[in-house]
Order: sequence, then structure tokens, then C-alpha cells
Amino acid sequence: MPPIRKYTKEDIVEATYQLIKEEGISSVNARKVAGKLGCSVQPIFHNFTTMEELLSEVHRKIYAKYQEYMMRGGNDPKSYKQMGLSYIEFAADYPEFFKILFMKETSLDAEKFVMADAIGDHVIKVGQKLSGLSYEEQKKFHVKVWIFTHGIACLVATKTIQFSKTEIEELLTNTVLEMLMGYIKNQEEDK
Repeated sequence: MPPIRKYTKEDIVEATYQLIKEEGISSVNARKVAGKLGCSVQPIFHNFTTMEELLSEVHRKIYAKYQEYMMRGGNDPKSYKQMGLSYIEFAADYPEFFKILFMKETSLDAEKFVMADAIGDHVIKVGQKLSGLSYEEQKKFHVKVWIFTHGIACLVATKTIQFSKTEIEELLTNTVLEMLMGYIKNQEEDK
């Protein structure tokens, strides 16, 4: 008789991660995860008390993938644009993950939503290097940039509109530059 396969927490998290990637969060239940692993549900509940506990672990793995995308540009001021492009690329490459992280109902306003993301502060500081704005000014400006970028990412994640990478880069570059020039002009007029 062959040995019984032991399923680790990591095996179960990976199977759930792949299931969500392929079919979306609504497809996840213990039986589907077990089917993906080729086992009964027993190993799942041996390793996790509840499905919520499992999904919490998977959420951390999804967020780590998002962080990997966002940190590609490092701290270079030019990486501010790269972060926007990476945000949209993450939505294109992992639409189900993007929906989980960024397309769910919250009671947050736009600024609090941006700042609730652990990467928000980093993005603002990198943007400051490019724009020369104070932290608070850059935060206000970045919220506007994020709303625009998020709109493109949502269109990409839902496949509402098909954009080429060149179109996305041109849209982001030109619009953000125009937004920055307008923001600075308005700031100067308000003084």
C-alpha cells in the first residue's frame, strides 16, 4: 500500500491561491480546494480551524504578490510612473486577486483607502522626489493619480476595455504630467 500523502498548510494555501487565480473567490469552498489537491477535506480542517482562517492566509499570499509588483521600481523617482504601471499590470495578470484587494465595498474615503495600503506611504514618498511637493501636497495629488490609475486597472481587470501596454503607458504618462502641471498651477494661484 502506498504511503498516505501529508498535506502541509503551504500545500493547501497554494491550492486555494491557484483556485482563486483560476476561478475567483466565489468558487472557493473546502470541497473545491480538496479537489484541487486530490484529497478529502480532512487535511484542510486538520491544518485550518475554519475556511476563514485559510482564506486569511491566502489573502496574505495575494497581498505579497501585489507588493512584489509594486516594489519593482524601488526608490528611484522615475519609479513613481512604474508603480502606476505595475498596479495596472497586476490587475491584468491577476484580475481575481486585484478584485479581492481593490474592488470590494469599504466605508473608506479615497485618501484613507490609499493610506490603508501598506505601500501607500512609500508611493507618496517616491512621488515627492519626482514632484518636489511636500508630503501632504503629494498625498493629495497622489490620491487623484490613484483614482485615475485605479480606473484603468479596473477596466483592465474586468476586461471592459482592451488596452495595449503602449496605450496604458502613454495614458498614464501624459495624464499624470498634465495633472501635476495643473495641480502646481492651482497651488500657485491659491497663494
